Amino acid sequence: MAKKAATNKTNTKKTSFKKYIIGFWVLYFLGALSVLFIFLFASWGVFGPMPDFRQLENPETNLASEIISSDGETLGKFYLSDNRTPVKFKDLPLSIEQALVATEDIRFYEHSGIDARGTLRAVTYLGKRGGASTITQQLAKLLFTETASTNRIKRVLQKAKEWVIAIRLERQYTKQEIMAMYLNMYDFNYNADGIRTAARTYFGVEPRDLKIEQSAMLVGMLKNSSYYNPFRREKLTLDRRNTVLFQMFNYDYISKQEKDSLQKLPLETDYHSESHNAGIATYFREYIRSYMKDWINENPKEDGEKYNLYLDGLKIYATIDSRMQEFAEKAVNDHMKDLQKEYFVQNTPKRNSTTPFVNLSKAEVNGLLKRAMKQSERWRHMKYDLGKPDDEIEASFKEKVPMQVFSWEGEIDTVMTPMDSIRYYKSFLRSGMMSMEPQTGHVKAWVGGINYKHFKFDMVKQGKRQVGSTFKPFVYATAVDQLHLAPCYEVPDVTHCIDANKYNNPKPWCPRNSGGETTGEMMALKDALANSVNTVTATLIDRIGPAPVIDLVHKLGIDSEIPEVPSIALGTPDVSVYEMVGAYGTFANQGVYVKPVLVTRIEDKNGTVLFEYKPESRDVLSSEVAYTMVEMMKGVTESGSGVRLRTTGADKWNKVYQEIITGYPWDFKNPIAGKTGTTQNNSDGWFMGIVPNLVTGVWVGGEDRSVHFRSIAYGQGASMALPIWANYMRDCYSLEELEISDQDFTPPEEMTIDLNCGKRIVEEGEQPIEKPDTDDGGFTSDF
Repeated sequence: MAKKAATNKTNTKKTSFKKYIIGFWVLYFLGALSVLFIFLFASWGVFGPMPDFRQLENPETNLASEIISSDGETLGKFYLSDNRTPVKFKDLPLSIEQALVATEDIRFYEHSGIDARGTLRAVTYLGKRGGASTITQQLAKLLFTETASTNRIKRVLQKAKEWVIAIRLERQYTKQEIMAMYLNMYDFNYNADGIRTAARTYFGVEPRDLKIEQSAMLVGMLKNSSYYNPFRREKLTLDRRNTVLFQMFNYDYISKQEKDSLQKLPLETDYHSESHNAGIATYFREYIRSYMKDWINENPKEDGEKYNLYLDGLKIYATIDSRMQEFAEKAVNDHMKDLQKEYFVQNTPKRNSTTPFVNLSKAEVNGLLKRAMKQSERWRHMKYDLGKPDDEIEASFKEKVPMQVFSWEGEIDTVMTPMDSIRYYKSFLRSGMMSMEPQTGHVKAWVGGINYKHFKFDMVKQGKRQVGSTFKPFVYATAVDQLHLAPCYEVPDVTHCIDANKYNNPKPWCPRNSGGETTGEMMALKDALANSVNTVTATLIDRIGPAPVIDLVHKLGIDSEIPEVPSIALGTPDVSVYEMVGAYGTFANQGVYVKPVLVTRIEDKNGTVLFEYKPESRDVLSSEVAYTMVEMMKGVTESGSGVRLRTTGADKWNKVYQEIITGYPWDFKNPIAGKTGTTQNNSDGWFMGIVPNLVTGVWVGGEDRSVHFRSIAYGQGASMALPIWANYMRDCYSLEELEISDQDFTPPEEMTIDLNCGKRIVEEGEQPIEKPDTDDGGFTSDF
């Protein structure tokens, strides 16, 4: 019996053990099946939509459109929330690849999207020795899954989706493509979406130029870019960077000596904001925004849908040269800062009770301020968006509010009334500058003002001002063309009155020279243009009439309205810098007008060409007439109002320049054609400068014509605008690869006009005597 009982007990134990074994395998297979079904359900979209093949081929990401300069630099971007411009793997430095693999996924090139060893380690140690997410899984999460849930069950389901997507990504893309996509997708903060924008934002370089320690910092930020922020948590970010460097050493990507030396380096960030208000060519970029708006409306996609400038990743290839643009902005900023300082000295409330306005009554000043108030964005918003009554809006302009205002020493946080801020901003002199290659029409530099954030109005194309004596070459060109006059042709320098009956004017028009003096002697046209003699110009316009001049001006690309009156000869029309540069380019291009070009090509995000520019040109003048005008305008810089470009600065009569002009003296030796311009009361200063392959126009003045210098010494074009051209050109010449010509202009094959006027040529080294700029001439608005 005892033996039988023992046998039964043994059989019972075997049966129980067998049940445990069966139960284990049942649970194992059920678990395996559960995991399998979880992945199957995830792939079938049971836990949420899954991307199909087409989505994997073209994952939907918001891509910023990019303006690319003629020398391959990014001038700016258009984006809403995602400032992302993708780069290919070949454009990434080796240090980024090594840092990322060493820190995030050392078996990246071995697994197929899921790292089994890493997953087992994470499960065994409950994540205490690192997570299991591969680079591919992290990309899947960025591309196709929602924010990580705090609910464990939901998080498991999300993880299953990530695994499935990761495996599909591995099948669809190469390892290099996956790494590039991940780095392009990550948000590095400060509108730095993707590795390219991050490299430019934090270090001011393209990704390919990142140093090892810079790559390590950016890879370190991948853990949490908000937490590891070099501007808010410098010490934490530094430690994280050093951890990445240690991992690179740990996996033999760098030596111990490199690791030790790199870990001792500070972060040394170089912040470059890519906001719409910052960076270079801000005014140009804003113009391109409006240009692209029109282009998009006129050029829909094949399916009829319109391109989105902020999401579709368009590449806009511009003619601007980033190096020349920087030179132009520096020239404007340096000179305008000096000029503004002198303006403030001369226009203090003690010296001028209506400052910043000159020679106005109190009533006139109040009228200007009130008009500016009603043109302000604040007034527009309160009246049209909020529906406030006028008296309430006007009262708000008298209440002090905190604000940040512009100054040449940096932005100032202050408290003032909006009306006081209007007066404050009125006191600043403005500027516009454009530089163009006359043979192609390519615009190489565009500076629409002194600070885009605070002065948004673009004085290159939007703004139009009286052009003063820079209009005179159009009168002379018409005379040379139609009357076949040579530069040696002589006209008496005497007061010339134009009959009132010709233009139904109440009285004759008798323009004066600067200072009102005439020599009474015969004067060659070349000398008259060089010294901007008003009486000679009046004689010419009387002989040819305004109509032929206006016809020529319109053929030269100036679309502004020009009244048919003789006073246009002295520059009364309002014209933009953009128009003036295009017109002067015709003189340098042998009489052929070429319309200024801003965009040469537009591509979509895949590199497909959507638009290519076709030059627009027309013959306006004969090459002989055009060359004659260039030779006549060379006299402006050889013996006329632009002779300051030639001087060494040792002359006592240049005291004003030596006191207020940064960069003076210039001592240019190469041939330069040009023309200064100054309008009545010194309200506008112009300089148009030409060398064989570059035409540049500069305007300086106040927002209102009543904001100006009292004396011509400071207010003439030779003092206000010419220095900007000179400093810009000196910088351009310093960079030989720009290939800005310092040679003479090429004459036509046949030239019958006597350009030297039979006079002695000034010997080399002989100092020319400067004559005062006579651009003002006291012209009146009688016509």
